[in-house]
Amino acid sequence: MTILPGTRLGPYEMLSPIGAGGMGEVYRARDTRLDRIVAIKVLPSHLADRPELRERFEREARTIASLNHPHICALYDIGHQDGIDFLVLEYLEGETLAQRLLKGSLPLEQVLQYAIEIADALDKAHRKGITHRDLKPGNVMVTKSGTKLLDFGLAKLQQEAAPATPVADLPTMTHAITGEGTILGTLQYMAPEQVEGKTDEIDARTDIFAFGALVYEMATGRKAFEGKTSASVMAKILEVDPPPMASLQPMTPPALDRAVKKCLAKEPEKRWQAASDVCDELKWIAEGGSQAGLAQPAAAKGIRSLGRWGLILGAGALLLAAVASLATWHLKPSLPQPVSRFTITLPPGQQLAGLDSGPALALSPDGTHLAYVATQGGTQQIYLRAMDSLEATPVSGTQGAVEPFFSPDGQWLGFFADSKLKRISVSGGAATVLGDAAYPHAASWGGKDVIAFSSDNSPVLQLLAEAGSTPGTLTPLKVKGEFLRRWPELLPGGKAVLFSTSANNANWTNAQVGVQIVGSDERRNLIQGGTNPHFAASGHLVYAQAGNLMAVVFDPQRLTATGAAIPVEQGILQSIGNGYAQYSISATGTMVYVPGSVQARERKLAWVSRNGTEQPLSAPARDYEFPRISPDGRRVAVSIVDQETQVWLYDLTRNTLTRLTFEGNFNNTPAWTPDGKRITFESSRAGPTNIFWQLADGSGGLERLTNNEYLNAPTSWSPDGQVLAFHEINPTTQRDIWVLRMGDPSPGSGQALSAGSAQVRQPQPFLRTPFNEADPRFSPDGRWLAYESDQSGRQEIYVQPFPGPGGKWQISTDGGSEPVWNRNGRELFYRSGDKMMAVDIATQTGFTAGTPRMLFQGPYEKAPIPVSDYDISPDGQRFLMVKSSEQTQAAPTQINVVLNWFEELKQKVPTGKK
Repeated sequence: MTILPGTRLGPYEMLSPIGAGGMGEVYRARDTRLDRIVAIKVLPSHLADRPELRERFEREARTIASLNHPHICALYDIGHQDGIDFLVLEYLEGETLAQRLLKGSLPLEQVLQYAIEIADALDKAHRKGITHRDLKPGNVMVTKSGTKLLDFGLAKLQQEAAPATPVADLPTMTHAITGEGTILGTLQYMAPEQVEGKTDEIDARTDIFAFGALVYEMATGRKAFEGKTSASVMAKILEVDPPPMASLQPMTPPALDRAVKKCLAKEPEKRWQAASDVCDELKWIAEGGSQAGLAQPAAAKGIRSLGRWGLILGAGALLLAAVASLATWHLKPSLPQPVSRFTITLPPGQQLAGLDSGPALALSPDGTHLAYVATQGGTQQIYLRAMDSLEATPVSGTQGAVEPFFSPDGQWLGFFADSKLKRISVSGGAATVLGDAAYPHAASWGGKDVIAFSSDNSPVLQLLAEAGSTPGTLTPLKVKGEFLRRWPELLPGGKAVLFSTSANNANWTNAQVGVQIVGSDERRNLIQGGTNPHFAASGHLVYAQAGNLMAVVFDPQRLTATGAAIPVEQGILQSIGNGYAQYSISATGTMVYVPGSVQARERKLAWVSRNGTEQPLSAPARDYEFPRISPDGRRVAVSIVDQETQVWLYDLTRNTLTRLTFEGNFNNTPAWTPDGKRITFESSRAGPTNIFWQLADGSGGLERLTNNEYLNAPTSWSPDGQVLAFHEINPTTQRDIWVLRMGDPSPGSGQALSAGSAQVRQPQPFLRTPFNEADPRFSPDGRWLAYESDQSGRQEIYVQPFPGPGGKWQISTDGGSEPVWNRNGRELFYRSGDKMMAVDIATQTGFTAGTPRMLFQGPYEKAPIPVSDYDISPDGQRFLMVKSSEQTQAAPTQINVVLNWFEELKQKVPTGKK
C-alpha cells in the first residue's frame, strides 16, 4: 500500500515515504496540531485484518507508550482511518545500526556506549513486562544523541500473525532473512528457544541473547552466527559458540568478551538473568574495570627483545618492589573495609507502602536499624529491623504512618499519620503527637529536639522546636516562582538546611537543590535537576536524579559544592510525579535503597456507584489527577502527570483521550465554566503558577485571569459564571481562599489580555487566616461555599454563606477533605481517609446539615495537595474516581543494602582529603 504525500490520517499530513519492511511502511509526516514532524508506521494487513490482534496491539501499545526512556523511540499515538491502522512515532534523524555496520565494526568506545544505552532501554522495558523479541541492528537507530530502540512489541504480533515456515522451505541466505523467511524474529539474532519454537520459554533472557549477538557484531563487524542457509544458521545457534571476539578484533577487552559470551549461552539459565546486570557489567568495563584483564603486547615484546639480561633486570625490579613494599607496610593506614551488598526480602504477604507519599524507609544514624513502611493484611504501618537480625517487627501505634525518620541518637522514630507529626520510642510505648502536619513531605531531626519538615500546605520549610509548639518558618521564601520546598536535611550544627525546590508541584524532574542559613534569607542553589538531597559524612552531597544517585564534594561549613557531579548508584526507585527516591544513608556509611527506576504512576479512571460497585472506564492507564466532569456529563477534563503535567479531555461517549494544553510544562487542576465552553486551570507558563482559561474545544481563546507572585489554583465557578473561587499559597498565611469576579476589566486596563499580559481583574480575599483553607466549592445555587480547613487542628469540611456575612458550619465530624456538592444541592460529599462520606443539606430556611454517613470505602487515589481528586456525575449516582492500575499495584518487596558504601563513594568522587 502506498500513501501519497498530502494524504491525511487524522491530524497527520503525510509528507514522504521513509522505508518499508515486514512490519509495514513508514512515512515522514507532520502533526498539524502541534506542528511537529513525526514518523507514521502503517501496519501491514496481516496484522490489521485480524481483530483480536489489532485489539491486543492497541492494548500493548498503551503499555509501550508508557516507556519513558531516552533510548527508546517514543510512541505518541495509534489510529485507524479508512481501513488503515497506523502508529505515530517519534521522528528520528540518523541511520540504523544495520546501515552503520555496513561500514565495518565500531570503535570500542562507541561499542560500549551503544551497548550500555541499549541494555538500559531493555531493562526499562523488561521491568514493564515487555519483551522485544526482535532485537537486531535494523531496529536500532543511531542518532547524534546516541541510540534509539525501535519496534517494541511488534515482533510478537507478527509472530502470531505469520505462519511458521518449515525449515526445509527456508530460503538460501545472502543477507538478513525477511518476509516468509523471518520465523519468530530475525534469524541471526534469535535465541535457541526461539529457533526451537518454544514460545512459552521466551522472556527477557531471549532479548539478552539477541543483545549479545548485537554487541558481538558491533565489536567485530561480523555476525555471531553465519551460514549459507537458514538451516545452517539455526544449527550454529543451537550447537556452536561463535569465535571469541578477540580472535577477530584483538583489542577487545577480555571482560567484554566474557560478558558477551554469557549473553550468548545456549541455556537461558546460564545467561545474564536481567538486562540491568549486563548493563552494570558494561558500565564497569567502560570505567576501566577490564584493565586487569588486558594483555600488554608492547611491554611483553620489549622484554623478549632484551633476552637474558631483560629477564634479570625484570626480576631485579620485582625484588626491589617487594623490598620497598615490606619497608613501607607498617607506615600505611589500615586497609578500608570491604564494600558488601545484600538484599532484604520482605516476608510473604508484606510489601512496601507509602511510596507515593514520601520516603518509605530510613536508616538510624549509626546504621544499626532499618525502619520501613509496609502493608500486611490490609494494615499499613512501620516495621523496625535490626541490621543484625533476620526479622522485622511491626511498631505498634504507627498505623497509617508514612515517611519515617530517626532522632540523632537513634532512640526515637518520627513519622507522619492522621495529618500529624508524631514520634515513638524504638523500644516501644505510645506514640506522641508533636504538631500538625497535613500533606507532609519528609522531615529531618536535628539536635535539641528540633525537627525540620515540609508540607504542601506551606511553601516554606517548617521548624518544630518542641512537642505541642506551633511550627515556625525555617526558610523564608523570597524567590518568586518557587512553589514548594521539600526534603529538608539539617546540616551538622543545625545552622543550615539542604532542600529541593520547584515551581511545579506535580513534576520535580527539574528541581533545584539548595542550601539556606536557618531563619535567614541567605540561600544558594547548588544543583539543577536534583531531589532528595542528603549530606554524607564522607564529605559529599548525595541527591537523586532520574533514578540514579549522584554525588558531588560538599563543604558543610562553607556550604559549597565543588567539582562535577558523578553517578554513584544506579537503579533507584523514583517517581516522576513527586520526585521521591527511595533511599537512605547512615552516618556510618551504610546505604539502603529500593531497586527500580524512574516510574510514572499508572492509574485508571473508574465509575463507582453509591454502594461501591466499580466500573472501569476505557481510558488508557495514565497518571491521572483531578478529574472534572463537564456540565453536560459527556466529557472529563483531567490532569495527566508525565515528564510534564498537562490538561487532557476524555470523551465519555467516544472513548477518546485528547490533549488540551500544550504551552508550558505545568498545566493542572482543571475546572469547567458552568456553560461548558471553557476550562480554567493553573499554569506556570508565564512565571509563577497563576490561573488561565481557554476554550474547551481546543480552538484557542487562551487568557490569563490572575497575575500573582504566589501560586493560585482554581477549583469552582459560581453557577452564573461570574465568580471564580480559588486558593492561594502565601508564605505568611499559607493557603487562603480568594474569589475573582469577572465583570468588566479594571478601569483603564482595556480588554482582556493574552497569556503573558498583566492582570486585568482584581481578585479579592474571601478567607485569609493563619490556618490553611483550601478547595473552595460553590453550592449549585451559588449561595454557599464549602471548603476544607485545619483550624481545629486537623482537616475538616466547613460551609459559609457566600458572599456573606454569616456564620459557618462544620460538616465533617471525624476529619474530612475534598468537598464536592451533589448537583441537586441537597447533599455534600467529602472524603475521610479512604471513605466516601455524604451529608444531607437543607437550605430552604437557613442552613441545616445532617449526620455524615459512609457511602463506600476503597483504595482510590487522593492527591497529595488539598484539591478534590474525584467528581460526581450530574445525576448524583456515580463517582468518578482515580485508581492505581493493576500494573502498578504490585508494590516492591525488596530492599538492597550496601555496607561500607562510603568507601565506594570516595573512590568514585574523591574529596582530596587523606
